[in-house]
Amino acid sequence: MQHRTIETATLRMRILEAGEGPLVLLCHGFPETSHAWRHQVRALAAAGFHAVAPDMRGYGGTESPEAAGAYTLFDLVADMVALIDALGAEKAVIAGSDWGATVAWQAALMRPDRFGGVVALGVPMMGQPPVPPTTIFPATPDQLFYLLYFQQPGVAEAEFERDAEVTLRRIYHAASGEAGPRLPGDGTPNPFAMVSRASGLLAGLPEGGTLAGWLPQADLDVFVEAFRASGFGGGLNYYRNLDRNWELQKALAGLKVAIPALFMAGERDTGLAMPGMREIIDAMPGLVSDLRAIRFVPGAGHWLAQERPDIVSAAIVDFLRGL
Repeated sequence: MQHRTIETATLRMRILEAGEGPLVLLCHGFPETSHAWRHQVRALAAAGFHAVAPDMRGYGGTESPEAAGAYTLFDLVADMVALIDALGAEKAVIAGSDWGATVAWQAALMRPDRFGGVVALGVPMMGQPPVPPTTIFPATPDQLFYLLYFQQPGVAEAEFERDAEVTLRRIYHAASGEAGPRLPGDGTPNPFAMVSRASGLLAGLPEGGTLAGWLPQADLDVFVEAFRASGFGGGLNYYRNLDRNWELQKALAGLKVAIPALFMAGERDTGLAMPGMREIIDAMPGLVSDLRAIRFVPGAGHWLAQERPDIVSAAIVDFLRGL
């Protein structure tokens, strides 16, 4: 397993890779880097695949365009197509978690000629809402939904960059399975919910302590070092294109994901706590015509590839071998 920097047609990317064989791209989410897929890179390489996890646009060692408008889903899918080209491959299977899952779904939707299968962790394929997304999210005089908190440039950056380790430790813990069962009204912390206008996102989260066995300090240090170098602005710019994505995706109206697909989520994923999410997942077969399986992993939270690496790796390998 090694890191290297590769020039593509869209930007310079830092990738983590191992193995030889059919290409599998692994797209991370927020706030992570390619290191989030370290377990799967090893496992896929051992199973006979070329596993490549890039630092996504705006993260880690990959270029971070300054303009927020450079982070639309069309830009992010273009990065994945350009990465396939730069690696000298014709096609790839694409997997993603969190925002990476959204990128993977859209890559499958837009370019079935370049992607032969899609695996999504945590975020299902969703239809387009009738109005811009930011008009749907809740807000009160005292609080606003985290997606709205992320909209104003510089606000979340100032909070998160004050101490990258505190930020990551609290967010990682609060969205993990070990934070609690995440049942209605049980008080399990959730960083991806309502945010205090006065005190910000982190103040209401536990300190995190040790992150059990799934994120040893040495691995946390890798993430901390990356965000101290890059800041959080690149990743936050994904959220600042929600309405722009909604506008651009009108060009894709009526399309369905036609390539083979697998969806997995931790039973304690923060996303499942959002109203209507179970119904969205149940409705996926109407948007994904070859959905091979929907799997929920007991006890796991939002960071599924890290919290339950063996289960995720085995599921991806089984999916790949069934293509």
